[in-house]
Amino acid sequence: MAEPESTVLNTDVKQKDPSEALVIAVTTRAIFNLEEEHALFLAKGKDEYVRHQQANQNKPLPPGTAFAFIQAVQHVNKQLLASNPTERDLFDVIVLSNNSPESSTRIINSAKHYGLEISKFCFVSDEDSTQYLKSHQVKLFLSADRTDVCNALRRGVSAALVFQQDIQTPSTQLRVVFDGDAVLFSDETDQVFREKGLEGAVQYERAMEAVPMGEGPLKAFAMHLGKMRKKFGQEKSPIRTYLVTARSGRDMGIRAIKTLREWGLAIDEAFFMDGAPKGPILTQIQPHIFFDDGLHNIQGAQEVGVPSAWVPSQC
Repeated sequence: MAEPESTVLNTDVKQKDPSEALVIAVTTRAIFNLEEEHALFLAKGKDEYVRHQQANQNKPLPPGTAFAFIQAVQHVNKQLLASNPTERDLFDVIVLSNNSPESSTRIINSAKHYGLEISKFCFVSDEDSTQYLKSHQVKLFLSADRTDVCNALRRGVSAALVFQQDIQTPSTQLRVVFDGDAVLFSDETDQVFREKGLEGAVQYERAMEAVPMGEGPLKAFAMHLGKMRKKFGQEKSPIRTYLVTARSGRDMGIRAIKTLREWGLAIDEAFFMDGAPKGPILTQIQPHIFFDDGLHNIQGAQEVGVPSAWVPSQC
C-alpha cells in the first residue's frame, strides 16, 4: 500500500524499526486540544480552517488528553536506552492525521515546541487514515473520532476513542489501566450477562474457570507493553499496569487471573470492583490513560480528571 500523501520524518528524532518497536499512532485532536479549531472547521469549512492554522502556525496548540501519555512514553524510552544504548524495543510515536498538508505546519511546530519525540507526521487529507495503520505496524491507535476508531478495530488494530478533557499531570512513571471484559478479554461473559443476568454470568464463569478467556481488542497492545515491563525490576520500573474490572473477585476473579497467567501477562495491581464506581480507585492510581468499554466508567473517570479512552464494543 502506498504511503500517505504527505509523510514528514522528524529528523530531530531517531527513526525506529517498526518491526521491533511498539508503534503508537495518535491523531492531532487526541494529542492536542483542537476543539476551537474543530468547531471552526464544522462551522465554516476546510478552507477557513486551513487559513486559521496557517495564520497561527507559530502559536503552539495546547496539550490534549493523550499528551501526558506520550510524554510518559518518552520517559520509558529514555530509561530503556539508559539501561541498554542499543535497545530496539522502544515506543515509536507517529501522528496520523486527516489534516491536509497545507495545515500541517502548526502541528509539527507544536510537537517540536513541547519536545515531543514524534518520529513521523502523516497527513492524509480527506481519506480514511486508518488504511495506513497496518503499513506502519501500529500497535495502538488513539483518535478523537469514533469512525476512525471503529475502522481501526475492524482492521484488527488496538484502538480507543479519547475525549477532550482537562487533566491533572501524573507522575513520569507510565501508568496504564485496563478494564477486563471487552477490553483485555473478549466480551463472551458480557454476552452471557446480557442474556442470563448476573447469576447466569457467575455460573458460566464457574463452569469455564479452567478455560482462558478469548482475547479482547487491546490484548496485543497490553502484551507488548508487558514485554517492555519485564525489562525492568519490580521496584524501579518506569511502567506500571493495572486491571480495574467490574467483576467480583470472589465469583469471577479467578478466571481473569488464570487467563492473565496463561497469556504470560504480568499486571502490577488488580482491582475487582464488583460493580462499584471506578472513579475513586482511579483517583488513587492517577494513570496516564484508562481504557474501558463502558461509557459510564469513562464519564466517571473524566469527572475525577483521569485521561480516559473508550473502546467501543459496538461499531
